[in-house]
Amino acid sequence: MEEKYQKDQLWQDCLNNIKVSVSSAIFTTWFSQTHISKIDKRNDRIVVEIGCPSSFVKNTIENRYFGLIQDTLNKITGKSCDILFEIKAKKDKSNQNLISTPLFQQNKEEKDINFIEEIKKSRLRPFYTFENFAVSSSNQMAWAASEAVSKNIGNAYNPLFLWGGVGVGKTHLMNAIGYSVKKNDINKKVYLCTGEDFTNDIIEGIRNKTTQKFRDKYRKLDVLLIDDIQFIAGKDAVQEEFFHTFNAIVSSGGQIVLTSDKPPSEISKLEERLRSRFEAGLIVDIAPPDFELRCAITQIKAKEKNLNLDMGVIQMIAGNLDSARKIEGFLIRLRSAIEINKYSEITEEIIEQLLGKRKDEIQNKKRVSSEEVIEAVCNQYSIKKKQILGNSRVKSFALPRQILMYLLRTELNLPLQEVGRIIGGRDHTTVMHAVEKITKLASESVDIREDISGIKKAVWG
Repeated sequence: MEEKYQKDQLWQDCLNNIKVSVSSAIFTTWFSQTHISKIDKRNDRIVVEIGCPSSFVKNTIENRYFGLIQDTLNKITGKSCDILFEIKAKKDKSNQNLISTPLFQQNKEEKDINFIEEIKKSRLRPFYTFENFAVSSSNQMAWAASEAVSKNIGNAYNPLFLWGGVGVGKTHLMNAIGYSVKKNDINKKVYLCTGEDFTNDIIEGIRNKTTQKFRDKYRKLDVLLIDDIQFIAGKDAVQEEFFHTFNAIVSSGGQIVLTSDKPPSEISKLEERLRSRFEAGLIVDIAPPDFELRCAITQIKAKEKNLNLDMGVIQMIAGNLDSARKIEGFLIRLRSAIEINKYSEITEEIIEQLLGKRKDEIQNKKRVSSEEVIEAVCNQYSIKKKQILGNSRVKSFALPRQILMYLLRTELNLPLQEVGRIIGGRDHTTVMHAVEKITKLASESVDIREDISGIKKAVWG
């Protein structure tokens, strides 16, 4: 009992220190699922075995945060610690209050009939929660803003306006806000609808002379969540009604959350008074998921469907499918194929065969070599191969070199060590840093996105 307490206490202290060094999104996604499974004291050194729930979590933490964990444990124990990572889920639930809710843990409230009925009444989806939303640099700000809104409705960011392309997680985050609000206070009036639903309700109210019923339904809400708000643009009566609904909810301390495929400034035929109100809150762009995030999404969706996928299969799926919706659709087909064909194991050959069946839904890229990618990057930045593979840290060479690493890793799915070997024999940690840096830059800089897009077009057409 004492040894178990020491393990839990040591890991709690370690996690409390790590929380200060990483964002809450990263902590929740990766560290909240881990635990110390074993401690072995050997003279002046301590061997700490850290249990992770999956190979993907293990590989990510081991590759990215090994040094941070080791330094933290060394500081807490006052001794030199050796760290080993293993795939081992935590069975003991007595100390779950020490860390955040695990990524795949079911909420107890879902088993409560009243809660389920309230969720249905609010038109929320029980599986679209913060706990099963994968976070990376492309959506971290949107995740953090959404969580802040859910904890402080009407005061954090009002309205919260999330925009981005198809399948980037806008609806998931908006749903998670509503779910979290209901979870904390089941009596809060929350309602999720689409811009089309809102429009149809108004039309029905006008036709049936029940506009007061419509107003009672919407204007007395604590949280109004509208998906695809761009649908109301150009519809005068709808925009007029939404303007008054918006004012009524906000003035009473309620929260508005909106999603769209474009920012307010680019929604044509949107009334200026609505545009100004949208822009008065927080507007967050969610970029398309990068390779690492698509891997995390694949892991989460596979777990939900009881599919046990190894890392090679996960990377193959993530490398070919560019959105969460496509990944989920593919996993449904994979589940069906397994049941029909009675596959004993899921191999890369099976995945490749299934991907080939729906070429209209995947990134159907021709196979290219690393040399072709190197040549395309060199042409994009007008530099020589010797310069991009060299050791010069001049920005005009260093940035293209990092973009090259990023493309070799995310587009060709090459292992970190292989990318390092191709680019002058560099260490895998250098490649990891480059991938993370370019992922972040691509989500912030239009120029970087255009450069990467130009390179991809030159290579894959």
